Amino acid sequence: MITWCKKCILPSTRPNLVIGKDGVCNACKNHEKKIKIDWTKRKKNLDKILTKIKKNNKSNYDCVLPVSGGKDSTWLAIKALEFGLKPLAVTWKTPFRNSLGNQNLKNLISLGVDHIDWTNNPIIEKKFIYESFKIFGSTAIPMHLSIYNIPLIVASTMKIPIVFFAENSAYEYGYQNHSLDGYKMTKKFAKTFGVNFDTTASYWIKKGFKKKDLINYYALNKSKNKVLRIFLGHFIKWDPKKIYQQVKKHGFKSASKPKTGLYNFADIDDDFISIHHWLKWYKFGFLRKFDNLSLEIRNNRLSRTNALKMISPKDTRPPKADIKKLCNYLGIEDKRFYKLAEKFRNKNIWKKKNKKWFIQNFIKKQWEWNEN
Repeated sequence: MITWCKKCILPSTRPNLVIGKDGVCNACKNHEKKIKIDWTKRKKNLDKILTKIKKNNKSNYDCVLPVSGGKDSTWLAIKALEFGLKPLAVTWKTPFRNSLGNQNLKNLISLGVDHIDWTNNPIIEKKFIYESFKIFGSTAIPMHLSIYNIPLIVASTMKIPIVFFAENSAYEYGYQNHSLDGYKMTKKFAKTFGVNFDTTASYWIKKGFKKKDLINYYALNKSKNKVLRIFLGHFIKWDPKKIYQQVKKHGFKSASKPKTGLYNFADIDDDFISIHHWLKWYKFGFLRKFDNLSLEIRNNRLSRTNALKMISPKDTRPPKADIKKLCNYLGIEDKRFYKLAEKFRNKNIWKKKNKKWFIQNFIKKQWEWNEN
């Protein structure tokens, strides 16, 4: 049965989240450790890494920045320039980058960086998105494989020594393997926490794809040019709201309202990301808003009681406009989408009564359960 952290509002069903005997999840415990971290010392350690890279670098660029135009990628660009680095920004071009995402990406480039906008073969990508949805109930596997691997391909090919990522998502949202705690983004980390359902591109060859078709989703494992991939959030304290306050001073624009979740400054550049987060409701019994509210609780900006008041049944409504766009893109009917989504309803937590689905032991006792 699903259980809930007594400090935040995340459930035991969240991948890699572990709720201890004390009722507190590992993500909350990780956050408590931040209080004891010597951030000045960590920044000095980062300075040492960057000094060594500058000294030994033979490339025209000092670092690669995987960017989408979101707040975190804008923050990466700002920091890289503050460090006196020559960055190359690299973007996996989503099939449904929206106008706000495009505006923020242009703003990021205007800060003073060179930029590559990488488009995957649209025929292969469309098939890949559909197959990943059919098999795993996720539209985001091609996205995650792209954003982890394409920057590495560029860095290795151009002999650029380092790639920056923002926060260590496993540390922020919970992880079980403490050997992956640290500043390095490794192959094992990407496989475990990359939201790829423990798959790599090799898995998809068995599903009818050719290796050459998936080359953009492969990391260059045997490359002679070793590339260091690091989480900047390991050295500089990561807080989504504080980062937003920084980037908006540099021209970043938020949405008029949240696209998904709590924040109107996150998950706003792509029209498919809302579908990825909505499917968590069927699979795990929670939504993006639960993640966001839990971060607010940990940062002492919100009480758990008030966070619970902020979630409601309307949060579970499917993003119909974005689902319609996805169906048009894939060439399927809406009914086909919902039928496939239903396959991934987690029957270990979902039960049916009077023709309505409900979650046993849901975090709120008074809840209006609808057809979803």
